[in-house]
Order: sequence, then C-alpha cells, then structure tokens
Amino acid sequence: MNTTIRRVMDHYEVYDASGRFLFSADTRQEAAAELRALQAA
Repeated sequence: MNTTIRRVMDHYEVYDASGRFLFSADTRQEAAAELRALQAA
C-alpha cells in the first residue's frame, strides 16, 4: 500500500496513494505501527 505520512501541526496524518485521508497519529512511530497493522490485516 502506497501511503504518505504528513506532519500537521502537532500530529501526523496518513494518506493513501490517491490522497485520501486514512488516519492520524500522535507520533510518526505510532503512524508507522498502525500502517503495519493495516497491511497485515
């Protein structure tokens, strides 16, 4: 899954390859962990 993680103010937002918002996270590490969980599902 192609995704982009963007820092927005004090959190991170994750978008898919089409630019659709997937979820937000407090840290980049949290965003990466959530992405791994989504890809494993």
